[in-house]
Amino acid sequence: METASKLNSDIWVDEYGDALFRFAVARVRNRDIAEELVQETFLAGLQSKDRFKGQSTEKTWLFSILKHKTIDYFRKNKKDAFQKETIEDSDIEKFFNSKNKWQISPRNWDTDPGKNLEVKDFLDHFYECLADMPKRTADAFVYREIDGLSTKEICKLLDISTTNSWVMLYRARMLLRRCLELSGIVTPGERAEK
Repeated sequence: METASKLNSDIWVDEYGDALFRFAVARVRNRDIAEELVQETFLAGLQSKDRFKGQSTEKTWLFSILKHKTIDYFRKNKKDAFQKETIEDSDIEKFFNSKNKWQISPRNWDTDPGKNLEVKDFLDHFYECLADMPKRTADAFVYREIDGLSTKEICKLLDISTTNSWVMLYRARMLLRRCLELSGIVTPGERAEK
């Protein structure tokens, strides 16, 4: 059994790396951070593989570790998520030449920056609300709405009944709605446009 576990740990990156990476990117929306979280997941898996009891598949176990790493990331960076970057005075000089003309002219914006800020604010609040929600409820929501898993797949991953999955999804949606209303992102009674 120990040899089988060792052999399985040797192929984790090939077998599960892409899926874990997609899972992390969908949550943190940053490829570098997602890559770091997946690496931390593999490291934690290697460090604790002797404690793996086989009550789930290795894939499910690794996803569970990654979910914890992702939630820890959001909790640790909660304060930083809302701080704005500032440009120092010395950096501003780099944009202009000696005649106070642009070194490189800025491109025309093809997008509405106000709309982009609204989307970013919404996603920041959305992920904060998701991180504050009970873990299994958040997992059910993420599996359904972000990963696109079927009810059957969700039930298997969380070891719950179909009825329980529906209840968890309903609660997740209500908790998200309430959290977003309290943050002022969504006003009560407002429906999200798709």
